[in-house]
Amino acid sequence: MERMTRFRSYVLLGIFGFVLFLYATKLFSLQIIETNGNTNNATTYSTITTVRAARGDILDRNGNVLVGNRASYDLVFNHYVIKSADNRNQYLYDLLKKCEELGVSHNDHFPVTSTRPFEYTLDSYNASWQRYYQAFMVDWGLDPDITAPLLMERMRERYELPEEWTDEEARGVIGLRYEFDLRGVTNLANYTFIEDVSSENLSAILELNTPGLMVESSTVREYHTTYAAHILGYMGGMDDDDWAKYKDQGYAMDAYIGQSGFEEAFEEYLHGIDGSRMDVVSKDGAIVEQYYLEGKEPIAGNNVETTIDITLQKIAEDSLAQVMEDLVDPEKNTSTGESTGLDAEGAAVVVMKVKTGEILACASYPTYDLATMNENWDEIMADPLKPFFNRAFGANYAPGSTFKMCTLVSAMENVNSKGERILDYMETIQDKGVFTELGDGFNPKCLLYSSVYATHGTIDATDALKVSCNYFFYELGYRLTWQMMDETAKGFGLGEPTGIELTEKIGWRSNPTSKAASYTGPDATWNAGDRVLTAIGQSENRYSPLQLCVYACTLANRGTRYRATFLNRVASSDYRTLIKQNEPEVVSKMDISYDTYEMYITGMRKVITDIGGTANKYFGGHEDPKTFPVAVCAKTGTAEHSSGGSDHGAFICFAPMEDPEVAVAIYGEKVAHGSWLAPVAQDILEAYFEMEAASDVFTYENQVG
Repeated sequence: MERMTRFRSYVLLGIFGFVLFLYATKLFSLQIIETNGNTNNATTYSTITTVRAARGDILDRNGNVLVGNRASYDLVFNHYVIKSADNRNQYLYDLLKKCEELGVSHNDHFPVTSTRPFEYTLDSYNASWQRYYQAFMVDWGLDPDITAPLLMERMRERYELPEEWTDEEARGVIGLRYEFDLRGVTNLANYTFIEDVSSENLSAILELNTPGLMVESSTVREYHTTYAAHILGYMGGMDDDDWAKYKDQGYAMDAYIGQSGFEEAFEEYLHGIDGSRMDVVSKDGAIVEQYYLEGKEPIAGNNVETTIDITLQKIAEDSLAQVMEDLVDPEKNTSTGESTGLDAEGAAVVVMKVKTGEILACASYPTYDLATMNENWDEIMADPLKPFFNRAFGANYAPGSTFKMCTLVSAMENVNSKGERILDYMETIQDKGVFTELGDGFNPKCLLYSSVYATHGTIDATDALKVSCNYFFYELGYRLTWQMMDETAKGFGLGEPTGIELTEKIGWRSNPTSKAASYTGPDATWNAGDRVLTAIGQSENRYSPLQLCVYACTLANRGTRYRATFLNRVASSDYRTLIKQNEPEVVSKMDISYDTYEMYITGMRKVITDIGGTANKYFGGHEDPKTFPVAVCAKTGTAEHSSGGSDHGAFICFAPMEDPEVAVAIYGEKVAHGSWLAPVAQDILEAYFEMEAASDVFTYENQVG
């Protein structure tokens, strides 16, 4: 009991200390701005108003504005004026009724629900708002443990509200009066009553002539595209963690910040510097004089040019959506059997520049529209496919057979205890259908054998990639150590951070550590069977579509891996000054021999051009591969998973074969076959090389620096 009493005393001392600080700040402010007497008989009031700086634009690589600003108007209260007005309760009552009539919502931070039974909502506000509330309670001499219904009763009495008012009506006026009184004991800026008011509603509200209610010009975010929602991101108010991060950077407590995507990742560039303006207002609310304090004009945020090509982004999203919608349509997908793709769910596609790491497009299916996100929030949240979830770099999947090039590189670039290559150049392996070398009762089968009891015969690595022969890669996994495969996968960026500016889910490589973390008991023990399954992209392999695209780029670069990036450059608000120019960054290099490189790119080319290739229906295929403008190297993948239904599918590719420029990675949940995703890559690559051929895309490069 003594300990609790002592603890309560410390808490109260802390609150009183905070209150004394606020009073000291307020006293200083009053000494400066109350030049014409006290708040009850002053003829004018001089207040310092925070002027929000315009946020910078977000552009694609060609100078197209993706997110910008539009002019808007806020309704802001000068609390000195309204607090000294006669009949202020009635003014506020009429104001709230008008807002209700117009369907306009307003802000208030009074932490009590609007209707009975009254309950506290203090937990919904950040720590600073909670401290301000405590300061208010101390100023009023109220017990901090008072119940919400009793507090409402005390507030009605204090503000002398009419008894005939309903609880909801009284709560509305109390919320406004609380905001005004809060500014009497804190250093908070003027109270923003309503943000982004339409011109029609603005006129209707101003006709009431509410004392102290003023119009402030502002800006709000405007979206110039319905695409790229997952990577553009959205704005929102600050929570405790945000406030702790930004309060020392000059942010107002009620400032909006980027909460996801580019808005969050590039906050430091996009956010401007707020200004401070002196407002001299008459007692009836008329503005007498306004001017910025010296050196306190608002400074607009910088403009961020991203690596995204919005044309490719549109094609990627539309094509991915079409493929996924066709898969779940029984009239278009007439597949039969266990794995049909009719139960397909989400998917993602990533497009990257091979030699720079720049991300040209990044799409997740299903998606949503940022412009209508708030009004459709409940519907989006209720969607079982989770449209808000960015599968491109927020999900990790088994890569399936797309991993086989990694296994091949590991086998051709490592040696056994005799100093011999694990897999010699042009070595062949006989597919026996059932792999029996493990000797522990685990005898994995080649897919062809499981399907029709046939084998691929004796084949080399290029043909093993072409037909995706599991038996060939079982043998390689059996010969390799897990350390060899792990090191090679790491070199390709699998299970490693890609370097993107946005938050990503890293995933993990298949090794004893990841298995031990996934299982308990005897199942957690690593064994030879795990090496064999790892070699075909199963076991504990889990990677994001973005990591698979980095992997494809590194394959195309013969082992050189670039940091993935969404940032091209940053320019000043007027585009006249270059703030930052992003440069390609090499993260790692693997020493892949030319014969190894020739082996896997030949095999990946055969996937397209040869009869029996797992994607020979696309990019011109085996009938006439020259019909496609460039030579494409590709690999399909089908991955088992534990969630039931059809298999997952993956598809990676790069082009042109002779000098790779661009890579694509696609992943689909329960799409049954990776090859069924190939049309998305085909649409993207067709558009990319058409644009490259045109080479007359406008950029704003000459406008910067």
